[in-house]
Amino acid sequence: MTNENTQPLVLGDVEITRVIEVQGPFVAARDLVPQSGAEVWKENEDWLAPDHWQPDADLAVLALQTWVLRSGGRTVLVDTGAGNGRERPGSPLFHRRQGDFMGRLAAAGVRPEEVDVVVNTHVHADHVGWNTVDAGGEWVPAFPNAHYLIPAADDAHFGPRGGYAGGAREIDRLVYEDSIAPVHRTGQAVLWEGSHRIDDHLTLEAAPGHTPGSSVLRLASGTDRAVFVGDMLHSPVQVLRPSCNSCFCMDPAGAADTRRRTLARAAERGELVFPAHFGGTGAFEVREEKGRFAIGGWASGI
Repeated sequence: MTNENTQPLVLGDVEITRVIEVQGPFVAARDLVPQSGAEVWKENEDWLAPDHWQPDADLAVLALQTWVLRSGGRTVLVDTGAGNGRERPGSPLFHRRQGDFMGRLAAAGVRPEEVDVVVNTHVHADHVGWNTVDAGGEWVPAFPNAHYLIPAADDAHFGPRGGYAGGAREIDRLVYEDSIAPVHRTGQAVLWEGSHRIDDHLTLEAAPGHTPGSSVLRLASGTDRAVFVGDMLHSPVQVLRPSCNSCFCMDPAGAADTRRRTLARAAERGELVFPAHFGGTGAFEVREEKGRFAIGGWASGI
C-alpha cells in the first residue's frame, strides 16, 4: 500500500490522476459491510488481500482519495477527502487530523488557484473536508476560483434547512459549517438536482441511497466510458454482493437498488468504475453473468 501519487490514466481526451490523502486498514470488515458474511471475504481472500482486506486482523483496507480530472482545458476535483484541523468528535480518524494533502495535490501538478470545478459526490465528512482551509481562524474555500458542485438534496438535508440532518449527530452540523457553508458565503456553491453537465465529457447524475443526494459522475470521451461512484461502493465484496450496504448507507433499499443498476449499466456499456475508497489500483471493470457481478479486471497506471 502507498500514499504516493500514482500515474495518470487517459480515457479519450480526459486525464485522470489519483491523489491519496491516507490509505490503510480502517475498520473491521463486517462492521463496514454488516450484511456480508465471513464466507464472501474468505472465499475471495486470494485477491482481496492485501489491497482491500487484512485477513489476520479482519480489517477492511480503504483509501481516502481525490480523483483529479483534466478535461476540456479545465481541472476538476472529484471529492476532497477529510481535511485538516476539523472538529470531528466521535470520528477519531478525522478528528483534528493533520496531513499533507495539499502537498500531494501539488506533486500531481495541481495548484489551488488552477482548480476550476470541485465535485462533492455527497456531503459526508471524508468527501468535503478539503473544500476549505483555515485562514487565521476562519474557514475559506481552498480553491478560490472553483465552482463547487453540491447535490441540492444533500445540501438541504445536511444544512440548516434540514436541521443539520435532523440534529441526530453533531458531526453533521460541524461538517456543514466548516466545509459547505463557507463556499456558499463566497458564492462558489452550485446546487444541482437530477443531472448537471460539466462539459462535453463529464455529467453528474443523481444516485440516491447512500445519502439523499448521492451522485455519480459519468465520463464519456471517444469510445471510453467511466463512472465515478463515490460511496456507492466501499469494498469489492459489494460488487459480488450488491445487496450488501455499507454501515453508512442512509436508505438501505435505495442504496442497494442504485448499486445494482449502476453495476449493470457499467457491465453493459463497458464503463470503468472508480469508487471513492478502494485500495489497490482503485478502479475496475465489471462483468455480469446471469445477474451476478464480478470484477472483470483492474485499471492499470493509477
